[in-house]
Order: sequence, then structure tokens, then C-alpha cells
Amino acid sequence: MKFALFYEIPVTRPFTKEKERAAYQNTLEEAIFAEEMGWHAFWTVEHHFLEEYSHCSNPEVLYGAIASRTERIRLGYGVRLMPAPYNHPVRSAESAAVLDLISNGRVDFGTGRSATRIELEGFGIDPADTRSMWLEAMEHIVDCWTNEYSEFDGKHWQMPRRRVQPKPLQDPHPPIYGATTSDEGHVQVGELGLGLCSFAVGVPPEEIGRKIALYRAAIAGCKDPLGRFVNNSAATFTMMNVAPTEQEARDVATESFEWYPKRGARMIGEVAGWMEERKQELGNYHYAADMKQHDEDGSLDLLTMDILMDMNACVCGTPEQAIEQCKRYEDAGIDLLLCLVNPFDIAHDKVMQTIELVGKHVIPEFS
Repeated sequence: MKFALFYEIPVTRPFTKEKERAAYQNTLEEAIFAEEMGWHAFWTVEHHFLEEYSHCSNPEVLYGAIASRTERIRLGYGVRLMPAPYNHPVRSAESAAVLDLISNGRVDFGTGRSATRIELEGFGIDPADTRSMWLEAMEHIVDCWTNEYSEFDGKHWQMPRRRVQPKPLQDPHPPIYGATTSDEGHVQVGELGLGLCSFAVGVPPEEIGRKIALYRAAIAGCKDPLGRFVNNSAATFTMMNVAPTEQEARDVATESFEWYPKRGARMIGEVAGWMEERKQELGNYHYAADMKQHDEDGSLDLLTMDILMDMNACVCGTPEQAIEQCKRYEDAGIDLLLCLVNPFDIAHDKVMQTIELVGKHVIPEFS
């Protein structure tokens, strides 16, 4: 199992230019240090309008800055949003190709369709269209990467014959991942031959392992992958804080580890309420109804650090404890563990401490 940093880039209120500058400068310093400490990759989200939760709206600029200051660490889109008008498929193909060239072939291309009302409504996107947009966009992107000239006449995008340039360095193209939460999504990602980003937080590794098994069974039967090769790689993410003592790790992590899953669940749950207002079937967003129910019945408020630790639903403690906790993810079938080292308001020096301790003591146990 390999280890990657995973970032939302939160900024706490009150918002100031200095705090937003510091958030990005700290992230840049942490990514560079992670390479020194032997981490495999650096991934960030693409989110819009999510106050405090994520101020990472244009991550490709950050990727370029990291690429110019590193040599080995891989750079993961976690994820590039596929629906229109977030990103046109041609612009997505161009973005990843340029980054692949300047990084000497270090791009991992995670893709997704978006899961919050704040973002979907803000961009005027019908949630009923996001799954078909995701699939069509991926087909166009692969076409643009691998064919000298491309043209398409799809449901959502049309383009006359053009050479989309440049082409990526990796041959035939960067590894592609699909992000999902639902069981059926895990199956679909496998059937398409894509790498998996199993996005769930606050659940034990054993539950993630159940979903990974669905993915593995589906990808085993994939004969016609969406990309030009089958990317049989499963990633998931977990909140992580490692310190010299368990008490320090818990003291540092508690506020952020409790805040992040509650805020995320509430934002996803708003999709269900919005679709009900629109008199739409939830379809592929049925999991949003579960989030909405947990919020309305008060169960979200019951989530505590003790519960997260009892469920082994995060990595928090000494390096020795972190090794044991991470082995549960390895046993669940995870190939890449995306480590959310600052879910909300963890100080830069404490994030650097986690990066160092994991690099020195945890990662070598999984080599």
C-alpha cells in the first residue's frame, strides 16, 4: 500500500487574504516536504463555494507549482469535475497533458461528477445529468489524449475535427480514476476498467473493504475499458494525525476530525432536499438521502472522536498505532491511502509533524 497526501485546503473564518495565502503556502511547503519524506503522491480536490470546508477551486495551478519544485512525488486530480459547465472535456484533456509534460509523467487523473447542492446549483447543473456527463466527458478526454485528431457529437458536447494539444507524456495516457460513494458506483467504475477512488469518511476499513470487493469483482470482468488500459488500483481516504504521543495526536485532531465528516455529510444531504424540491428521483444520489436523514434525526451530532477511534475510522495516534491502523486499510484491499492531514484547522507545524513521522516510521513498514 502506498501513501498520498490528500487536501481540501480549508480556511477558517474570519476570511482574510493573509489566511488564504498562508493556506496555499503551507500546502506547497507540505507537499515538497512529503517528497523528501518518501510519500508517493499529492492529491487535492476541486471544489467551489464551500466556505471553510474547501478553498481549493483551481488546483491545477497548485499542481504546477508543486511539479516545478519536486521530482518524484505523483500529482493526483482528486477529482477533476466532469459536468458542464465546470470543465469542458477539451480543457480537462489539455490541463492534464500540460501537467504531465512539466512533471515528467507524474499525473494521476481522478474524475468525478460533484455531490453538493452549493456547487451544482451554483453552476446551473441538473443533478440528473451528472452521471451521463461524467461518462461522456471521459470518453472525449481519452479520445483527445490518444488520437492525433478528435471530433465528437455527443449529447452534452460537440466539436468539429481538431488536434487537441499537447498530448500527455505517459503512454498511452495518465492513469484514470473514478470517484464514487455508492455500491453501484463501485461496480460501474470497475466495469469501466478505471482506478477507484472510494470516497467515504467516518466508516471503518472493513466497510470500505466490502465496497472494494464489489469493485474488484467488476474490474475482473472488464474486457473493454473506457481508457486504453485497465487501471486496477483502489484508493480511499482517511483523516490522519500522528504525534509522539496518543494524547497529543487526539488533542490536535479532535475538533477537525469531528467537524469535517459532519460538515461534509450535511452538504451532501442538501442535494436530497434540493432534488425533492425539484420533484426529481434521487437516482444515483440516493446516498444523499441517508446523509439528510442522519442530519435530521440528530445522529450526525453524536459522531465523536471516541466513536471514530473505536470504529478505526481514522488514523490517529503514535507511529506504532498508525501502523496498526493503516494495516486495516491494507487488509481491506487498498492500494493507495489518501491521507487527509488537515480536515479543518490543524496547524501547519502539526501537519508537518504527521508528514515526517509517517515518512520515517509508517511508510517503511508498507514498502
